[in-house]
Amino acid sequence: MPMISLSRRLRRTPFSDGVEAAGVKGYTVYNHMLLPTVFRSIEEDYRHLKDAVQVWDVACERQVELRGPDAGRLMQMLTPRDLRGMTAGQCYYVPIVDETGGMLNDPVAVKLAEDRWWISIADSDLLYWVKATAHGWRLDVLVDEPDVSPLAVQGPKADELMARVFGDGVRDVRFFRFGVFDFQGRDMVIARSGYSKQGGFEIYVEGEDIGMPLWNALMEAGKDLDVHAGCPNLIERIESGLLSYGNDMTDDNTPHECGLGRFCNTQSAIGCIGRDALLRVSKEGPVQQICAIAIDGPKVPGCDRWWPVTANGKRVGRVSSAAWSPDFNTNVAIGMVRMTHWDAGTELQVEAPDQVRRGVVQEGFWN
Repeated sequence: MPMISLSRRLRRTPFSDGVEAAGVKGYTVYNHMLLPTVFRSIEEDYRHLKDAVQVWDVACERQVELRGPDAGRLMQMLTPRDLRGMTAGQCYYVPIVDETGGMLNDPVAVKLAEDRWWISIADSDLLYWVKATAHGWRLDVLVDEPDVSPLAVQGPKADELMARVFGDGVRDVRFFRFGVFDFQGRDMVIARSGYSKQGGFEIYVEGEDIGMPLWNALMEAGKDLDVHAGCPNLIERIESGLLSYGNDMTDDNTPHECGLGRFCNTQSAIGCIGRDALLRVSKEGPVQQICAIAIDGPKVPGCDRWWPVTANGKRVGRVSSAAWSPDFNTNVAIGMVRMTHWDAGTELQVEAPDQVRRGVVQEGFWN
């Protein structure tokens, strides 16, 4: 495989030294930064994530900070999720849409205060859209990318590891809530969240200088817990139905097509830029939607492009992510399928690179 040439445009993270020392074997580029993709093997990393605890360098989940009197108004303009009931200390998963209702990002919004928010983004240059919206509407708000780099701790032993470093109080943080905890004299926002269904936390590390001290402290405290460096795992995220922006969805898709309609309070989210378009979509319903698909046969090859999905010789969708699942003994996949063929049990033909395979739409995702 050709190598990627490194430069300042492809940014390292505060934890890159630790990642390299842990023997990272692969990276992808995410928000112009390095994101590890594999350490031992995807299958070994998968098994370990489900059994123990991992520390993930997810500094590529860049923050867009909104600060000022109009911060809350701007945040509501970006998403069809009604934020009026959200209080400081909460995190919300929020679809971000444009004026057509198309998905621009699917981040987690962190409400630090009424006049201060972080948007922890997926892989797209959302900062520019937010800046343009604030400028165009002449809002009294500062929009910037702060020096904040998330570090995730994921897996069934995550609570124990975090308690050893931050104290037992961290165990009381509820799902999609956050607290502020001390580490070496520095306050850190810690949320019970993460890009897996195995449980864990995301630590919002402010300041590059404290990155490696925190990484080393977690690794030292978790030795007897079999802590390892890890990363978002392809198999586990597909089993869990965790979508990847740019892979499983783009700005051509609405939240309803992405199965995110439950996060859209389109009637009450007054001020959302894409509200009018989404009102039409919610009334008429989507014509295609994200589905879980099981694919027959041996382990599928890597999915580096969309695989056509057909039925009776006609194209009815695409597969965007796929992998062999050791736990479910089948190939698991995420696909976008037309309404005529999205019912559970529907048989499809998936045009994988090696051969055409039988696929079956599932009732839901595996985890």
